[in-house]
Amino acid sequence: QVQLVESGGGLVQAGGSLRLSCAASGRTFSTYAMGWFRQAPGKEREFVAASNYYNTYYGDSVKGRFTISRDSAKNTVYLQMNSLKPEDTANYYCAAALNIATMRRGPGGVDYWGKGTLVTVSS
Repeated sequence: QVQLVESGGGLVQAGGSLRLSCAASGRTFSTYAMGWFRQAPGKEREFVAASNYYNTYYGDSVKGRFTISRDSAKNTVYLQMNSLKPEDTANYYCAAALNIATMRRGPGGVDYWGKGTLVTVSS
């Protein structure tokens, strides 16, 4: 089992920045690809970013603005979000998967989820 706890969400103006954190506990952190998804009201859960020790991937809508990183000593993964837009408003979910390729394909490829943290970007 892997437990994931997100933090860092909040309200920010368009053009601003936020950093989300996800603390992982349970099975060995290094075993899993870690990532982020988001879900806006009335929309499907969307892939944002994923990382293992070999590769990093981003969704098209966040490329060049968001950066995922992981700190193995702290068992924590981060999502640095810059140049935020109102359309980035969503609940952001931390995710863990044994296979990063399946995680990239969508929510069905995720093994564990956090409970989410809300990001609101005002115009």
